[in-house]
Amino acid sequence: MAHLNITTAAADQIRRVLDERGQGLGLRVSVKPSGCSGYSYVLDFADEAASHDACFEEHGVRVFVAPDALEMLDGSEVDYVNEGLNRYFRFNNPNVKDQCGCGESFSV
Repeated sequence: MAHLNITTAAADQIRRVLDERGQGLGLRVSVKPSGCSGYSYVLDFADEAASHDACFEEHGVRVFVAPDALEMLDGSEVDYVNEGLNRYFRFNNPNVKDQCGCGESFSV
């Protein structure tokens, strides 16, 4: 069975944006072919649970993963980081074999 970890920082940010938005069940994560290394992460709001999505719940928030991304994300950690003026979700993905120089795309 696939597993996805959600850090406390990521959970706090997911909760914050859902509260600001006023609706939503959680964060939806998928991947798409993109960039120079092969794939990039796609983040969206999950306003309803799709029957085909995998759902991971930790720290009181839910992350929904599209079935075609599940194998690529298995064992990953979803984190939220503040680096200088930049704030973003970071995926610590043990399945990544290579990543482009700018960090926007990866290969598995």
